[in-house]
Amino acid sequence: MRLLVVNPNTSEDVTARIRAAALAAAEPGEHVTTITAASGPRLIVTEADGERAVQGVIEAIRLFADPFDGVVLASFGDTGAAAVRDLYPDIPVRGIAEAVFGDIKAFGKPFSIVTFAPELVPSLRHMAERHGVSDLLMEVAAVPGPLTHAAGEVADALAEHMSVLCRACAANGAQSIVLGGGPLAGLAHRIQPGCPVPVIDSTQSAIKQLRHIHRATSV
Repeated sequence: MRLLVVNPNTSEDVTARIRAAALAAAEPGEHVTTITAASGPRLIVTEADGERAVQGVIEAIRLFADPFDGVVLASFGDTGAAAVRDLYPDIPVRGIAEAVFGDIKAFGKPFSIVTFAPELVPSLRHMAERHGVSDLLMEVAAVPGPLTHAAGEVADALAEHMSVLCRACAANGAQSIVLGGGPLAGLAHRIQPGCPVPVIDSTQSAIKQLRHIHRATSV
């Protein structure tokens, strides 16, 4: 499987985090390439930010010369998913919210979302509703205070805060925790040892889903 993972944010630091998480999820023989949107906001927070980012996502994919078997859009707004599917109708595409909420729906048990800033809470709730899991969503817990860290720094700088939030969500009854936001790629494995319920990395969820599709269609 040749997989193209796109960071719809233009922060190269976030791309590096996504790349590391994607490579960690790859299996032997799989080729994973991670690229950055050609233009747009450094960090997508609102739906308006996501709309501004779509063209940069499309341009980055068009500039990628090698063939690929699937595309992961590593922002929680599934930024550009419809446009990418229109351009590449024969290639499976997964936004990370679409992927992780699909897994949550299949799991069928209450879950919570933990994120790094209150500014993201409305859009995360909206994506849960869009993907049909709002009835399972217990809460969206965010590190308090305005977002002051650079996009590529939030996972490391706020890891302990989010670990505390994950444990609190589990204590409140959540059966799994979704880390909400592309910049949190790769953080789940650090938080998981201290949390009694699964902590889910949505980028890795998307990769696993595309692997399943690729194997099913390659038989």
